Amino acid sequence: MEVNGMLVNQNRIQNRLEQLAVIGKIGETGVCRLAHSKEDREAVDLFRTWMDEAGFETEIDCFGNLVGKLQGTDPSAPLLVIGSHLDSQPYGGRFDGAAGCVAALEVAQTLKENDQRLVHGFHLICFSDEEGSRFAKGLFGSKGLLGMLEKGDLERQDKNGMTRKEALQEFGVNPGDISYEGVYKAQDLLAFLELHIEQGPILDKSNEPIGIVTGISGPLWLTVTLEGKAGHTGSVPMSLRQDALVGAAEIVGAIRETVTRDPEAKTIGSVGSLRVFPDSRNIIPEKVTFTVDLRDIDLERRNECEEIIMAKIKDVCQKHHLTYDVSEDTRSDPKYCADWIKGAMREEAKKMNVTAPEIMSGPFHDAITFSEVCDYGMIFIRCKDGISHHPDEFSTYADIALGTELLYHTALKIGSGAYKKAVETTIK
Repeated sequence: MEVNGMLVNQNRIQNRLEQLAVIGKIGETGVCRLAHSKEDREAVDLFRTWMDEAGFETEIDCFGNLVGKLQGTDPSAPLLVIGSHLDSQPYGGRFDGAAGCVAALEVAQTLKENDQRLVHGFHLICFSDEEGSRFAKGLFGSKGLLGMLEKGDLERQDKNGMTRKEALQEFGVNPGDISYEGVYKAQDLLAFLELHIEQGPILDKSNEPIGIVTGISGPLWLTVTLEGKAGHTGSVPMSLRQDALVGAAEIVGAIRETVTRDPEAKTIGSVGSLRVFPDSRNIIPEKVTFTVDLRDIDLERRNECEEIIMAKIKDVCQKHHLTYDVSEDTRSDPKYCADWIKGAMREEAKKMNVTAPEIMSGPFHDAITFSEVCDYGMIFIRCKDGISHHPDEFSTYADIALGTELLYHTALKIGSGAYKKAVETTIK
């Protein structure tokens, strides 16, 4: 595939990603930059210097977001927002989130170097705590900007007992400034764009470097707590035990059975975190807390799976004489990318002489938050073997540059003022 003249600077993209990869580095290729940690702050500070050099007006807000603003030629026009995140999983890779932030900045610099200025204002955002790994609830920064936080979100605790409020203070911002009204309203926004590695194998298996996202599966995150009764493992008869871990094991197995009933369905269900109390080899587990991550692009099918899982929790607890509690951490409906933005991406990919297959996203991204208030579009970059949330996560700099080139042309097309209106007129 011979790509028509690239304008973005691949060397600059590579250099920035390599500098970010040093912050929170684990092993040879992994990173650990937990939300609101000192490593997270170091990455934000470094990225802010690059944004300042590129001419953005920057701030780190009370949610921990790094926000950069470029004025458009029409101050009354709604904003084009492009961004991703810099925080990572505790055992994460170099490209998840970071590639999207670097790509957004490269778009701004390419516009500047080609003497191009958008009609619409351009806001670049490195969102705070997209991952949700530290406080078991993600998308914190994007939800904060859109007034979607819940009153208890600041009191959520990490595994060491630190609240999000305390972590934000340690990060260097004042959570007392947080308003639950939000910063952006629907009328303020033209669109949201995000570039991200695919985190799945479709592009890699099809040998395509980039793809256009069609939609994001809706995630449902639950925390389940089962309680039984502790006792000595050497003396309590098996028939009399109230073993919370045995109950949890049955439920975990049932979750997998439920989501794999239809091999053609896109349903995903996982238990990724499990804590046992008192956690001793010769004490019957009295209390088990575990997470459930349930996702599907088909909301009706996801809801059906949820009902089956909830019924199974009830049945298992009755069988083993356990009590249970289920709390909801995150619930988002599946969201589809805007046709007019996908159309712009198709047109620009064709001009670049690039094939960009259209694929769904299983993982959620900050784009799903913005989908509640404005149209959105995403570009995926292939990653080797579909591996992500792991130090082996890998995308080539050439692929990231190619995706950034498409992001640049898309931003230029839709940010220049007339494209959306022209599309809407044509449809009518």
